[in-house]
Amino acid sequence: MKNKIVVALGGNALGKNPKEQLELVKNTAKPIVDLIADGNEVIIAHGNGPQVGMINLAMEISSKSEANTPEMPFPECGAMSQGYIGYHLQNAIREELLNRNMNTPVATVVTQVIVDRNDSAFENPTKPIGAFYTEEESKKLEIEKGYKMKEDAGRGYRRVVPSPMPIDVAEKETVKTLVDNGHIVITVGGGGIPVVQEGNSLVGVPSVIDKDFASEKIAEILDADYLIILTAVEKVAINFGKENEKWLEKITLEEANKYIEEGHFAPGSMLPKVQAAMKFADSKEGRKSLITSLEKAAEGIEGKTGTLIVK
Repeated sequence: MKNKIVVALGGNALGKNPKEQLELVKNTAKPIVDLIADGNEVIIAHGNGPQVGMINLAMEISSKSEANTPEMPFPECGAMSQGYIGYHLQNAIREELLNRNMNTPVATVVTQVIVDRNDSAFENPTKPIGAFYTEEESKKLEIEKGYKMKEDAGRGYRRVVPSPMPIDVAEKETVKTLVDNGHIVITVGGGGIPVVQEGNSLVGVPSVIDKDFASEKIAEILDADYLIILTAVEKVAINFGKENEKWLEKITLEEANKYIEEGHFAPGSMLPKVQAAMKFADSKEGRKSLITSLEKAAEGIEGKTGTLIVK
């Protein structure tokens, strides 16, 4: 039976720089095409943490150099990352399809994701981006540029930006049309370019939407059957790294809530994945979320592995 599946790729599928990414996406494409070869409709979303930070940093350094390049606003850096990640992914998937004599079109849609200007996240920026700075440098950036800087795990200070929740996808009709006509679509890259609605205008805001929540939103919009959130591990665990560690195979929303209250999932790591998976499973009867590794995605759909979250 054909399933409509939104696959949310994690950073481990993309690498930390363009050269590494170009090699990694060749491997990333294979399990994605496995799903397509099994007769599923597949829509692809992805993160962009290292990539957008790299672009932002390069633009900042260039603006300070003799070249005197204008500074690039953060939403535009997000758009750039969507473009070049999509370029690598779509070519890798296209090549893998052709290697299997499958002539399915693949396209990247540079996607704007609408957020609420009044989202409380704007009052409390938490998402680290870009380079590490000393305490002295960070204070200077706060004064000169108005950045919010926070110490990051003993490694130095980094700029933090808000992480608002997605409320809609501006290009949803375009994505729907392509999917309905048999195209493989790469969309909401890096969580999408965060924009707010001002009259008829969409205005970019310096923030990062969590790619798992953006993936969940497009999965709802497209009426997908499955949301597959890919990560470095095959299954979700409670008591992770402890003697009583337990790998989870299938959990209900009630069980997932209990584990969250008990503090089993780390914020900024597994927690948003579980929360996004829960949101999708709860959005309509019969919808399922799966958290697993890229290599095990097809087996997860068959019920052989992964952590399945159901209503």
